[in-house]
Amino acid sequence: MNIQIFGKSNCFDTRKAHRYFKERGIKFQSVDILKKGLSRGELESVIKALGNIDDLVSKDARDYYLYKYIVDTAKPEKLLETPSLYKTPIVRNGKAATVGYSPEIWSKW
Repeated sequence: MNIQIFGKSNCFDTRKAHRYFKERGIKFQSVDILKKGLSRGELESVIKALGNIDDLVSKDARDYYLYKYIVDTAKPEKLLETPSLYKTPIVRNGKAATVGYSPEIWSKW
């Protein structure tokens, strides 16, 4: 298992995800999404796993109004340049990915 948790340090669900994997003795890599963001390849992988780019975006984000009116082809670029738009945590396991706290899916991994 190669778990990556992309999250924000002040996000309650990100801290819960860390605790979920620690309690089960599962090693994971933690990435501060506000500092590092997602690479283009990581973003494409997560979008492919989720099936919808809009599932990655927090409607509570301060810059959401900038995102919701752009055309679909420009959305990946907007996410790459504005990591504060991401809904967290984004948890990746190889080609599988989840957004938000999803222990029911993680337990199947």
